[in-house]
Amino acid sequence: MSHLLDDDDPNMRSLALEEYKTLESTLTHQLDVVFPSLLTPQSETSHLSAILEIKSGVGGSEASLFLGEMLRMYLRLAQLRQWSTKILAKNELDSGGFKDAIVEVNGEGAYDALRWESGVHRVQRVPATESSGRVHTSTVAVIVLPFSNEVSSSEPLYEDKDIKLEVMRARGAGGQHVNKTESAVRLTHIPTGITVSMQDERSQHQNKARAYQVLKARLLDRKLTSDIENRRATRRALIRSADRSEKIRTYNYPQDRVTDHRLGLTMMNLTSVMEGDGLVDFINALQEEHDQTVMEEILLT
Repeated sequence: MSHLLDDDDPNMRSLALEEYKTLESTLTHQLDVVFPSLLTPQSETSHLSAILEIKSGVGGSEASLFLGEMLRMYLRLAQLRQWSTKILAKNELDSGGFKDAIVEVNGEGAYDALRWESGVHRVQRVPATESSGRVHTSTVAVIVLPFSNEVSSSEPLYEDKDIKLEVMRARGAGGQHVNKTESAVRLTHIPTGITVSMQDERSQHQNKARAYQVLKARLLDRKLTSDIENRRATRRALIRSADRSEKIRTYNYPQDRVTDHRLGLTMMNLTSVMEGDGLVDFINALQEEHDQTVMEEILLT
């Protein structure tokens, strides 16, 4: 090939240069994409759907307002990925926004993509009620749980004797009863202390079904986390990414900037992220970093 590039015939040189660029592009693709995909173990959670629990943190009403915007962001992302969604519970405030929300996201690859969202999201902006123009910082916490309707019967997530079921009257804003029947449900998994309360549905039966759905997701999350911790190849990367106390991303409105602190990656288009399109770029970059880390650990063992 090298002697053709030095050929005196301009046509031969042009053809050789074109062929050289094609081969270089093909080889680069093989090294950057194909080779890593062959080394990286296939995800064992790719079939799982996800349940998102979103909770407002510091910042009062601003945190609650931003939670509503994040909820919309995730619904937009699901729409782009053609996943179906269902809001299982939401605690809407009279002042606007939400105190918390739980969303079910159904679809192939939903958990694998959304798991990178677990952590504390920080928003920096000037509230509408701020007359001096001072930027406030608020936070919203996200927990992403794996979800499947097809959990293996050979490995039950819980035993009925370990579940404590309580029923009570559903309560509205200000602690007032919203009905006279005991439709609200609280489940407690005694061995772990995990509790799930549900009151958004009209009947006790519906609330009970929703509560069991969330409980199963939380127990499955514990099981998967335990499995991960026992696997040397993926352990460091996944434990780091699943650190839910870490501030993982900052949304800076005055500078139209979103920064993912795990990657050191900044995107200067906040609107694109909040509409879901830009969020895809962050998720893809986090997945690539994870795959790269797993591949490096495999090569070093």
